[in-house]
Amino acid sequence: QVQLVESGGGLVQAGGSLRLSCVASGNIYTIVNMGWYRQAPGKQRELVASIDSGGDTNYADSVKGRITIARDNSKNTVYLQMNNLKPEDTAAYSCNIEGRLTTLRNCASWGQGTQVTVSE
Repeated sequence: QVQLVESGGGLVQAGGSLRLSCVASGNIYTIVNMGWYRQAPGKQRELVASIDSGGDTNYADSVKGRITIARDNSKNTVYLQMNNLKPEDTAAYSCNIEGRLTTLRNCASWGQGTQVTVSE
């Protein structure tokens, strides 16, 4: 009922930048929370950043000052601007949304993930 499509991942050298995008489509009435998570090989998935409908943001300590999350409600899109990337940022990045469908049922969906690889 809700589809998420991520884009913008890739290979970048340490110190470089990438911008991830995640577009939500389907029977969406409203999106409350939007977030980006990442999972590196052999590690648990962790929250990178989230933003709620009021624009309040939350960041993992490891990315504060380097990564910015933003959303465009008119496009049901969430962005993740990543600057000064480090090799430890290498992971599969997935977006997540929580909201309500046009049927007024609550919904939560995950994207398929996009790979970010940061080389030395």
